[in-house]
Amino acid sequence: MKEIRILIAEDDRNIAAGLVDTLESEGYRATAVHDGEQALKALSAERFDLILLDIMMPGKSGYDVCRAIRTNDRNLPVIMLTAKGEEIDKVLGLELGADDYVTKPFGVRELLARISAVLRRSERDRQSLAGNENEPAVFLFGEAEVNSVRYRVTLRGKTARLSSRELKLLRYFLARPNEVISRDHLLNAIWGIDYFGTTRTLDQHIAQLRKKIEPDPGRPSVITTVHGVGYRYERADEPSPGR
Repeated sequence: MKEIRILIAEDDRNIAAGLVDTLESEGYRATAVHDGEQALKALSAERFDLILLDIMMPGKSGYDVCRAIRTNDRNLPVIMLTAKGEEIDKVLGLELGADDYVTKPFGVRELLARISAVLRRSERDRQSLAGNENEPAVFLFGEAEVNSVRYRVTLRGKTARLSSRELKLLRYFLARPNEVISRDHLLNAIWGIDYFGTTRTLDQHIAQLRKKIEPDPGRPSVITTVHGVGYRYERADEPSPGR
């Protein structure tokens, strides 16, 4: 059986030590570091299957570390740990490419369940990407040109990065033009039926995605909201980008 390696970036040494003990008792191999710089050094030196990333750390914050991770690795699962309950913290973490978040104080069972769920989703994503080798690397989504190899989207000369979840959402919509897709259906399809979050997470991802693919994000015309149900990709007849 493959050994799952988890990096814990947590500046509270007591919490970090407790997490190491808990994870190793569950069969994971856990390594703890206590600031953002140490986390980035550990990631450059070793291979990890998931990182638990505290937001409030000295020096580089969890946001800084997540941003650096996503610059080089779109697929490493990231679960952010936060002592704050403000919605903006969760939104920013998801915008930077975190896969999930847990608010302190959290229960051991909840954390273990979230780790297991994120690892399963990550494996499904890898298998899905492997199965998409025959799909075009570059495609049009509305007016935006999406490069699925570089995780980039270009709209009217401006280029933005895509998270792996955002790319998966785009591909899912692309395969179902003009179809109304419920929030629950999208959560099951993109996050998996074992996801513990709410539809608010999906709404946050759609809001961030609209900033990258909509000519006017304040008045979306490509991914539209069907109130009380979900979302629809409004696609007119478009030529392929031919690349």
